[in-house]
Amino acid sequence: MSSEPGRRVVVTGATGNVGTSVVRVLSEDPEVGSVLGLARRLPHWSPPKTVWAAVDLAAERPRPVKEFQGADAVIHLAWAFQPTHDPAVTWRTNVLGSIRVFQAVAEAKVPVLVHASSVGAYSPGPKGHTVDESWPTHGWPGAAYCREKAYLERVLDTFEREHPEVRVVRMRPAFLFKRQSASEQRRIFGGRFLPGPAARPDLLPFLPSIPGLRVQALHTDDAARAYRLAVDSEVRGAFNLAAEPPVDAELLGEMFGARPVRLPRTAARSAVAAAWGLRLLPASPHLFDAVLRLPLMDCTRAHAELGWQPHHTATEVLEEFLLGLRRGEGEETEPMRGRKVG
Repeated sequence: MSSEPGRRVVVTGATGNVGTSVVRVLSEDPEVGSVLGLARRLPHWSPPKTVWAAVDLAAERPRPVKEFQGADAVIHLAWAFQPTHDPAVTWRTNVLGSIRVFQAVAEAKVPVLVHASSVGAYSPGPKGHTVDESWPTHGWPGAAYCREKAYLERVLDTFEREHPEVRVVRMRPAFLFKRQSASEQRRIFGGRFLPGPAARPDLLPFLPSIPGLRVQALHTDDAARAYRLAVDSEVRGAFNLAAEPPVDAELLGEMFGARPVRLPRTAARSAVAAAWGLRLLPASPHLFDAVLRLPLMDCTRAHAELGWQPHHTATEVLEEFLLGLRRGEGEETEPMRGRKVG
């Protein structure tokens, strides 16, 4: 890939939580000459050096070869989280749509593919210590999200063998949050009628402490900088991305000034399953099962080979996100539109 200024980068899923941050970071990079953002619905948002094209990866249509022609890199972020009650629909977008993207990268002779994998691709792992990128990526079979992320890891294994000329980078970030993603993520995981103002310390005298509920978080803008570094460098392979410290009931209790109260896994899962079955909660009990089993990730490789460090701690990330939740924050794209409920 040329080191001259003026790279052309194509971003799929460019109007979502990660996409808006990646597009913004790329538009500010002097090494990038232009950004083409692909999305189902074109936004009114116009960052520098960025143009838009309407592409629905779930549709039965030709692969996006035309959009990829002449690109120096494709960053593939497009992903659908819903409907959780119909995994065939998300499979069509997330798996079959991604395969069309990979095929189009090869057909258009794009030299770099940066793919958004996830901590959700990892097999169940430890909560007391971290694992590196060699940890198995078989996901948790009960959760569609993990199943799809893990399946695409195998697809990329084959793609790399068949297309060694393409430099493939797989980003495996922790849970990604920013203030502007609050409304979108409330709708995706909590439901459109969950009141954001309820995320207030004075309304939470105690917090449920569920065995295994210890995860990692990362600011979306920090993840976006890692994507930019992957395009600008010559690295290959997988990179874990997360901020410190790990998030558990004790940390949340300190943030909210609330007392953690132990709640058995079975009781918590039963509550989630009941709400999901009644279609009151979009997040499925299968995803709940997966979260309890996710390993904690070691990010040494990203620090050493990408020169990447998060600018925000996990505590700062959650504080910013909760503020956005209370205010109904969003951005100038259809998936990210702000809406305050309650």
